[in-house]
Amino acid sequence: MPVVPPPVFALAAGVAQHLLAPDRPVGRPRKVTAAAIAAASLGLDAGAMAAFRRHHTTVNPLDPAQASSLVTGGVFGVTRNPMYVGMAGLLTAHAVRRGGWLTPLPVAAFVALIDRLQIPAEEAAMERNFGEAYADYRARVPRWLPRAPR
Repeated sequence: MPVVPPPVFALAAGVAQHLLAPDRPVGRPRKVTAAAIAAASLGLDAGAMAAFRRHHTTVNPLDPAQASSLVTGGVFGVTRNPMYVGMAGLLTAHAVRRGGWLTPLPVAAFVALIDRLQIPAEEAAMERNFGEAYADYRARVPRWLPRAPR
């Protein structure tokens, strides 16, 4: 199991974006677009936290084996990882706001790290804890972004 909390990876990516961004004024269209992306991302994160609280289960990404409930409704019905999608969205909003060609790179790095290091460990723990119910959920709901209707 990874020992670095995902928000630390997100914070490091945000710092990298800040360092990679050009130093120039930000226009209103970029500000508005970034604010909209940030608001949607915060909504995902808040919805996930509220669902975890309602189900009285852990939000600790470093010990997913402690999960006492399989949460599948609300934002978890759209993506299996709304908190990580929300963090990636906040980084995307920051990249849009800061501008430049290099600011999206830390977003991609964050997604790759979480997708390859964090999520597989969490999914293994959920499979052990919830068995077939988690396998059904995993088959039904995408890891990151919603699928197009079939």
